[in-house]
Amino acid sequence: MALPPLLLLGCGKMGGAMLSGWLEQGLPPETVVVEPHAPAMAAFAGRVRHVATTAEIPAGFQPAAVILATKPQEAPVAIPALAPFARPETVFLSIMAGKTVAGLSALLGPEARVVRAMPNTPAAVRQGFTVGFAGPGVDAAQRDLCDRLLAAIGEAAWVEDEGMIDAVTAVSGGGPAYVFLLAEVMEAAALDQGLPPDLARRMARATVAGSGALLGASDQDAAALRRAVTSPKGTTERALAVLMREGALPELMREAIAAATARSRELAG
Repeated sequence: MALPPLLLLGCGKMGGAMLSGWLEQGLPPETVVVEPHAPAMAAFAGRVRHVATTAEIPAGFQPAAVILATKPQEAPVAIPALAPFARPETVFLSIMAGKTVAGLSALLGPEARVVRAMPNTPAAVRQGFTVGFAGPGVDAAQRDLCDRLLAAIGEAAWVEDEGMIDAVTAVSGGGPAYVFLLAEVMEAAALDQGLPPDLARRMARATVAGSGALLGASDQDAAALRRAVTSPKGTTERALAVLMREGALPELMREAIAAATARSRELAG
């Protein structure tokens, strides 16, 4: 089933990734994208209608959903211009970090039906993970539409408590950075052991990517897969003894997730 016409505000990295996924799902060309930076639209030329400002949105255009993918700091100026679309038939899907449903409703008006979601960057290769929260007034059909929009870039899940979005932001939103850091430090450690730079980089990248693919394909949990590759008294066991010494890595990760969650709450005000 083809998607209905949409209005997308912002076509940066995440907005562009989502737009690519929707086009693969049959997005109609009358969809409007508001993006002031023309180069960001180069890959989508002729496939959707591009305007530089909200003032250029065609008169009478009635999207089924308005997707808010602009920078959070631009919200106070950019979002109120979309208030005319705040009506019961239209749902607003926000992927702006830290912007609550109540905060967005204050900018759009009391008629706005708002869904708040937090995707992550693997959306660019349709391997993202997004968690959504449906605000007051969002009906089943609107939630289903948002689920389709989010599923076009990977896996989607929903929570009934908006406060959980802060922890989601810390875990899956920032998670790719933690994984990339793992590849980065593995590469550096390989160099310390005398491996050639090209081999060190290829090995670290392929090991992280392959392990992720194995985890995704397995019905076993991560702990079971870790134990399966850890031979008693072997080299991996020796390495894990260092990483988990006095809870080193587990405690650092808990502390990191807690810090990111707290920062998300601070951004939300």
